Amino acid sequence: MTTPGGDESGLPARQGDEDGERPVVRTGMFGVHGTPDTSGYGQLQVHRQPLLVSEPPYGGYFDAVAQALGAALTADGSGFAEAVERVVVDRGELTFYVRREHLLVVADKLLHDPALRFEIFSGVSGVHYLDEPGRELRAVYHLLSITHNRRLRLEVSAPDADPHIPSVTPVYPAANWHERETWDFFGIVFDGHPALTRIEMPDDWRGHPQRKDYPLGGIAVEYRGTKVPPPDERRAYS
Repeated sequence: MTTPGGDESGLPARQGDEDGERPVVRTGMFGVHGTPDTSGYGQLQVHRQPLLVSEPPYGGYFDAVAQALGAALTADGSGFAEAVERVVVDRGELTFYVRREHLLVVADKLLHDPALRFEIFSGVSGVHYLDEPGRELRAVYHLLSITHNRRLRLEVSAPDADPHIPSVTPVYPAANWHERETWDFFGIVFDGHPALTRIEMPDDWRGHPQRKDYPLGGIAVEYRGTKVPPPDERRAYS
């Protein structure tokens, strides 16, 4: 079995790092810049390593999962290389980076193909990368196969300007509340979700508070009669 851009195993060829080979360094976080606030986020430095791309063989059951998914997608008329932009094996975990337009097809194969059978949807998490233009928002799905005793992670990206990712609720109904929480905190719009509404924040809340560009501070907090000033107005400690 061979897919376009892949090798004889049907797996995609290694792709270059779109951000270059050097780490990216960012100063500040959560909208805090130019102030040594007491949380420390104004002077925080984050070093992000270049993109990881793993090549087969991956080891353990990871190769069996990749090959089974490749075979299922090829039989369906699409290919592994078209649906999965890269594969990463890191810290003993397998992650498929899936293109969002192929997410539902991939999820369906992972659930129903006898060689895969990832029956358990454990959750979806949101991530926000300010310094990755065109793929700032991520949805990370955690799957478990009871049949084969295997774990798998899917990661799907969307640009900040078009934060749409298909809902996987038609395949995994348990994703309902998880996708609501990810939209609530990160602003990822899950197209096809039956009721994409707030689940943690009040209905009239503005913005999505776990995004990296969500301002930290600026709002005084009153707790049991004690007023706490916003972080950018507190005393800084060196």
